[in-house]
Amino acid sequence: MCGIVGYVGDRQAADFLLEGLAKLEYRGYDSAGIAVYHDGKIKVQKKVGRLVNLKKVVEQDPNIGTIGIGHTRWATHGGPSDVNSHPHMSMDGKFAVVHNGIIENYMTLKEELLAKGYQFKSETDTEVVAHLCSDMYDGDFASTVRRVLKRLRGSYSLVFMSTYQPDTIICCKKDNPLIVGLGDGENYIASDIPAILNYTRRTYIMNDGEVAIVKKDSVWVTDLDGQPVSKKVFEVNWDAEAAEKGGFEHFMIKEIFEQPKAIRDTLSCRVADDGKSVKFDELNWSPEDVNSIGKIMITACGTAYHAGLLAKYFIEKLARIPVEVDIASEYRYRDPLTDSKTLCIIISQSGETIDTLAALKEAKRRGARSLAITNVVGSSISREADQVVYTWAGPEIAVASTKAYTTQLVALLLLALYMGRLNGQLSAEKETEILQDLQKVPEQCQYIFDHADDVKQLAEKFKNKEDVFFIGRSMDYGLAMEGALKLKEISYIHAEAYAGGELKHGTLALIVDGVPVIALATQRDVEEKMISNIKEVKARNAQVVGVVQDDDTEVAKTVDYIIKIPKSDNFVMPVMTVIPLQLLAYYAAVVRGNDVDKPRNLAKSVTVE
Repeated sequence: MCGIVGYVGDRQAADFLLEGLAKLEYRGYDSAGIAVYHDGKIKVQKKVGRLVNLKKVVEQDPNIGTIGIGHTRWATHGGPSDVNSHPHMSMDGKFAVVHNGIIENYMTLKEELLAKGYQFKSETDTEVVAHLCSDMYDGDFASTVRRVLKRLRGSYSLVFMSTYQPDTIICCKKDNPLIVGLGDGENYIASDIPAILNYTRRTYIMNDGEVAIVKKDSVWVTDLDGQPVSKKVFEVNWDAEAAEKGGFEHFMIKEIFEQPKAIRDTLSCRVADDGKSVKFDELNWSPEDVNSIGKIMITACGTAYHAGLLAKYFIEKLARIPVEVDIASEYRYRDPLTDSKTLCIIISQSGETIDTLAALKEAKRRGARSLAITNVVGSSISREADQVVYTWAGPEIAVASTKAYTTQLVALLLLALYMGRLNGQLSAEKETEILQDLQKVPEQCQYIFDHADDVKQLAEKFKNKEDVFFIGRSMDYGLAMEGALKLKEISYIHAEAYAGGELKHGTLALIVDGVPVIALATQRDVEEKMISNIKEVKARNAQVVGVVQDDDTEVAKTVDYIIKIPKSDNFVMPVMTVIPLQLLAYYAAVVRGNDVDKPRNLAKSVTVE
């Protein structure tokens, strides 16, 4: 997630902007920039890479002025580069803009502006906003911004400067965080609280649809129609370290709670305007493109591999294309049957996983088409693959992956719907049914968060256990594998996942009195079979936690504890069901006193074979 800062007062703005951006480095970024107004002009300086690169530029060429905006960018539209870095300027130099989020309708707006003669320097969606300000300027800075905002679709935090009103910064938000810091003769803007803690603890927390007009001696907040909004001052009482985590104890729990936004962002630009069908502008496939696929080969490692296991169900059931899923480190050593009729889907959060990158290269060597599912624009895998679908999860700091996994599931389910419609295997009615349920997930997640204390109590009960088993059938089996991985990688409790029907083929020997079994039973078509499997472990005195849809009545009769998930389509259920499994792992690690964000022996990005 990008970092945003702004300053208006009597000090040198660049000093605050660079210091504030440094406080936001934990968010992850690939470039940085600032814009400062002085003597009738806005001077922009920006540089790809770490913030130190920008600091060197400013040291060599000081950016003088007492009002400015700054940005650290996590690439979305367009790879990391100087020109794609923020801030972005209008052609006439009258407006500067920084942006966190995604403008869904930027291509429509861009085509409109190109037809009017506007020229674009970058590949970003944000530059459209700067040119739109110039095109729609009506003589009033605030009025222009409000009119521009009404033309944008997507999620965003936006901050504007203009030479037309050089004592003012205007900011607004939709779905992305933004705050205004209140000082004495100076005011501040930031995407997160750490940027301003050295200056003030008095803030306005901006809400969706609010526009703040910020001068050095005043902050005026309105709605999109210009009507005044009354704001209460929020006093920050966190220390700096807690502020980086948004008040959460660890990055992992913060990232678990960020999943509704990450899911919404991954969905936002891939749903048609009527909300009934999937679109992939970045793929733009034809029916012939899909019909030419003989089989799909999915290859990945760890959590991404588990997402691939779910994708096999998605694609085979919805698009009726045969799918193989391979661990990337095994793929290239088994002389795989991959050829020009194979679509190789590569999944990697970082886009740098060395085994996955090697598998991609091997698939291409054998003539396969390649499609990367990754979270990092400009990563090695995104550059190597023929096409890329990005998961807009934002930076993930904790080693244990959470929001990257759920956004991978969303992207893969969307891809399955897209392919199924193109090759005629999926009806429009079924596509709409699944897609509409998927769009409800961000709101439904709140139900799970509201019951997080129930999961915490389970973690307390199991904290001294050294073995936990996860069982599931159909899509719940792939999900059980991810739940077991999460638990063992941060709590250090030995955890294994098994297909429910495989218990009698050896695993029941390990089920002893009091051993915890997490039984996933959200897939209605195999629920009766799962109940039989639950009874098998209950007969050996296991302590069973049932994970079910919230209207279930049968599984609850057979288990010791129950975790309920909001009812949804079978294909959508895994996106929500994994969240309490993540919470269970998190709370188990906490009660056992482990370093949650940095578990022993593990690294975030595995770049060695």
